[in-house]
Amino acid sequence: MNGRVQAISAINKIKPTKTTIPYKKENSLNQFGENVFSMSVMMKRLPKDIYKSLKKTVDNYSTLDASVADVVANAMKDWAMSKGASHYAHVFFPLTGATAEKHDSFLAPDLAGSAIAEFSGKTLIQGEPDASSFPSGGLRQTFEARGYTAWDVTSPAYIMESPNGATLCIPTAFLSWTGEALDKKTPILRSMQALNTQAQRILNLFGDNSGKMVAATCGAEQEYFLIDKNFVPFRPDIQATGRTLFGAPTPKGQQFDDHYFGAITDRVLAFMFEVERELYRLGIPVKTRHNEVAPGQFELAPVFETANLATDHQQLIMATLKKVAKKHGMECLLHEKPFAGINGSGKHCNYSFGNASQGNLLDPGETPNENAQFLVFCAAIIRGVHKYSKVLRAVIASAGNDHRLGANEAPPAIISIFLGDQLSEVFEHIKNGEATCSTEACMMKIGVDSLPDLPKDAGDRNRTSPFAFTGNRFEFRAVGSDQSVSGPLVAMNTIFADSIDYIATKLENAIGDDPSKLLDAVSDVVKKIINDHGSIIFNGDNYADAWQEEAAKRGLPNLKTTPEALPMLIEDDVIELFSKYKVLSKEEMHSRYEIYLEQYNLKVDVEAKTVAEMANTIIYPAAMRYQNELAESCLKMKELGIDYDKSALKEVAGLSLDLKAAIKTLEDLITHESDDALDEAITCCEQTLPAMLNIRKIADKLEGIVADDLWPLPTYQEMLFIR
Repeated sequence: MNGRVQAISAINKIKPTKTTIPYKKENSLNQFGENVFSMSVMMKRLPKDIYKSLKKTVDNYSTLDASVADVVANAMKDWAMSKGASHYAHVFFPLTGATAEKHDSFLAPDLAGSAIAEFSGKTLIQGEPDASSFPSGGLRQTFEARGYTAWDVTSPAYIMESPNGATLCIPTAFLSWTGEALDKKTPILRSMQALNTQAQRILNLFGDNSGKMVAATCGAEQEYFLIDKNFVPFRPDIQATGRTLFGAPTPKGQQFDDHYFGAITDRVLAFMFEVERELYRLGIPVKTRHNEVAPGQFELAPVFETANLATDHQQLIMATLKKVAKKHGMECLLHEKPFAGINGSGKHCNYSFGNASQGNLLDPGETPNENAQFLVFCAAIIRGVHKYSKVLRAVIASAGNDHRLGANEAPPAIISIFLGDQLSEVFEHIKNGEATCSTEACMMKIGVDSLPDLPKDAGDRNRTSPFAFTGNRFEFRAVGSDQSVSGPLVAMNTIFADSIDYIATKLENAIGDDPSKLLDAVSDVVKKIINDHGSIIFNGDNYADAWQEEAAKRGLPNLKTTPEALPMLIEDDVIELFSKYKVLSKEEMHSRYEIYLEQYNLKVDVEAKTVAEMANTIIYPAAMRYQNELAESCLKMKELGIDYDKSALKEVAGLSLDLKAAIKTLEDLITHESDDALDEAITCCEQTLPAMLNIRKIADKLEGIVADDLWPLPTYQEMLFIR
C-alpha cells in the first residue's frame, strides 16, 4: 500500500468532530482576555498610584517608572500562579521572523531546603538570552553573545497553556549589548514614537493641544490553507518548505468560485471555533472567518489594535492556527503559495492612525472636501507612498511572496494607491483650484420590497490595488501570509512621519503667528503634493498588462523579485530617512538587508535540495516502474503477434531521460557558492528557481501519465478536496 492510499484510508476512518468546548455553558464574551494581565486586571491587583503610573506609560508610550516594577512583578507573579503558571518567559521576535522565548521557573530554593516563588522587578524589566545564535547581519560577531530583552509594558503579559502546565509570557524588545535592535518589536516602538511626534504638530495647528498619543493601528487579515495531516508525511516538500514543489493541476480548481464564502464544513468550523476561543482568551479580537477563493483556503481577521499590539497578536494568531490545526488532525499552511495554479495567501494589513481625542484621523467624514485635517493626513500618505514605494516593496520581499505578487490573485510588485471616485474627485478639484464639492454617499435601491434601502459608499473597492483606501483606512494588500506585519508597519509609520513632518513644516512657515492663514496654507501644500506625487494614484485594474506600461511611463518602480527589491533598504535616501527619525540606524538597516538576503538564499537552497531529492528518490523511480510495466507489456504483445502502441512507453522513457538531465543541471547549481549574498540571490532567482521549475514541469507531466497506483505523492486533487 503506497503512502497516498494509506493517507486516504486514515482520513476515511476519521469520525465526526466531537464537542471539545462546553460552548453552551461558557459564553465566549466572558472568556475574552481571561489569560491576559490586562489593565482591568492590574486595576484590581495594583495599588492605585502604581496603576496610574503604569496606565500613563501604556496610554502615552512614555518612559516607564522603574520604581513600580517590583510591585507589578509581584502582582503579575501571583496572578500567573493563580492561573496555574509555574514558569515565566520573556517573549521576543528576532529577525528570523519567528517567535523566541526563554523559560525560567518561579521556583527558588531557600536555605532551609524548601523553595519559594520568586519574581522581581529587575527580572520583569530585563532578561539576558544568548544572542549569538540569532541573525544579526554583522552587527555582532558570533563570540559576542550578550543580548538583552526589555519589558514592553504597552503589550500586556499573558498565559500560554499546554497540556501539562502554563507559562507567563512577557512581551519584550530584544537588543544587543551595544544597543542595536536585533528584533522586530523595537523598530515598531521607535516608529510609533516618530509618527506621534510629527502628527502632534498637525493637530496643534488645528487646535488639538490635548497631547493624546497618536498611535498607528492595524487589523491584519490572515489567509491560510488546511490539509489533512495524514498527507504530510508523504509530502517531503511540505515538511521541508511549507509548500508543494510538485503537483499537477486538478481538473476542478477554483474556476467555479464555489468555495469563496461557501458553507464551512463541520470539521473546519470546529477548528475555527477552537482557534477563536483560544485567541479570545489571549485578548485577541478576531472578528471574521470565511472560506477564501481557493479550495482548502480560509481567512481569519481581527479588528483594529495599536500597531505594536497587532504585531504581537499576529504572531500568536499564526502559532495558534498551526497548534489547533494539529489537534483537529489537519496541517495549517501559511506559505504564500503552497499550491501552484490557484490563489496564494496574503495578509492584508489594514492601516490607520488616530488618538483618543479625535478618533481615526483617516476618517474623511461625510464631506471630505470640508475636512481639511483629513486631507492633510491623506496627502501625507500619498506623498509617502510615492516617494518611498521602493521601501514598501522591499519590506514585503521574500522567497514565498515572490511566487504570489503579480499572480492573478495578488497585487503586482508595482506599488500604487487606489483612492476611489470620491477622494479622487476631491483631490482633482484641489489640484485645479478649490474643492467645492465631493461625490456624496447615497442610498442604494435594491428592488425588493421586503428589503430596506442600503446606504451606498461613495467609492467602490479595488481588490487589485496594493495600497487601497477603503473608507477610513488604507489596506496594504501585498503583505505575505507568512510574514510578520512588523516590517510593513515600521515602513509605513516612518515614511508617513516624514511626510507629516514635511507638511507641518510647510504649514508652520506659511501660517507664522496668524492662524487664519491655515486653510489657504493647507490648500497650497495639498495642491503641491498632488502635482508632485499624484502619479502614484491609480484607480484602474492593476492586473492588466496596460498598467505595467502605464506605470513605467509614470516612473513607478517595478521590482518584481526579492533580489531586485532588497537593495532598496540600503539606498542613501532610505538610510537617511530611517536614521533621521531614529527608527533604524545605518548599521541596523544594513543588518536587515544582509539577514533578509541570507534568508532568501537559504530558503531557495532548501527548496532546490528538496526538489532534487524528491525527483531522484520518489518521482524518477515511479516513472521507471511504470516504464518497466509498459516495456513488459509491449514485449508480451509482440510475442503474441498483437499490434500495440509504443507511444506511452516512448513518452515515459523520454520524460525520464529529461528528468535526469534536469536534475543534473539543478544539482550543479546547488553547489554554486558566492561570497556576495546579492550575487548568490541573483543566481538563485535567475538560474536555480527556473531549473527547479523545469524539473517540476517534467514531473507534473509524468504525474498525468504514470499509472495512478504507482504514483507515490498525494495529489492536488486529494490534498485540496479530501478533509
